[in-house]
Amino acid sequence: MPDAALASKRPALPGLGGLWIVPPVVVIAILFFYPLALIARQAFLDESGVVGAQQFVDVLSSRFFLNALVNTVEIAVSATLGCLLLGLVIALILAFVPFPGSVLLARLIDTFIALPTFLVTLAFTFLYGSAGMLNGVLMHTFGLDAPPVDFLYSAWGVILAEVTVYTPFILRPLLAAFSLIDRGQIEIASLLGARPSRIVRQVILPAAVPALIAGGSLCLLLTVNEFGVVLFIGAKGVITLPLLIYDKAIQESDYQTACIIAVVNVALSLVLFGLYRFVARRFGA
Repeated sequence: MPDAALASKRPALPGLGGLWIVPPVVVIAILFFYPLALIARQAFLDESGVVGAQQFVDVLSSRFFLNALVNTVEIAVSATLGCLLLGLVIALILAFVPFPGSVLLARLIDTFIALPTFLVTLAFTFLYGSAGMLNGVLMHTFGLDAPPVDFLYSAWGVILAEVTVYTPFILRPLLAAFSLIDRGQIEIASLLGARPSRIVRQVILPAAVPALIAGGSLCLLLTVNEFGVVLFIGAKGVITLPLLIYDKAIQESDYQTACIIAVVNVALSLVLFGLYRFVARRFGA
């Protein structure tokens, strides 16, 4: 039933008419729109309180902003592609290669959604850091003086951590999509001599496309705004938009520049969110 029809059948609160909407609107305005309005005001007004675009243009054309924007896009796209690939492989194994404990493993991976992102980066530090377990074993085994594994403190470390954190956002819709596939089609294709690779390509993947697109757009939105992973890893020279906002506001007390970058970050996020909502409606994912 259409939303409008459902809304028309809902009984109005007696004696209130349309006034019931006032309290939630006030709460949303205070908690959400008012802080955003303050950020926008700080971004567009100069020190004398006059609206000016020069500061905005200067920030958007600055080297530090362009570098942060490029880093943000590169890391987000790379992490999203990694999530799509890893999520697809894991989902195929869990859904079509049954083994003891597969259900428990799927639920365990699913719990990553509830974990703070910094826990993953902390675990990565213990495993792959300069004084981590892997470097400790390699240095002890081969008598090395310096840690041979140092990728963690680079963009690759950030991407690997984000792939680990956000792959469950791909895995969940994929497993749901795979559960709807008629196993009879797979059995018939197998009896007709189709190889597993062909079955995956022609039977399974078409059913996975909506979940991949919806999950990928959500991962792109989340990785663009990821702050904790980048901050906690502390990769040298890797500054993204959220981290640049933090540096300008907290480290340098340059609030207008921070607000200008925040406005751009919010605009980018809204565009990506709109893309995610469009994809979710278009493909019913």
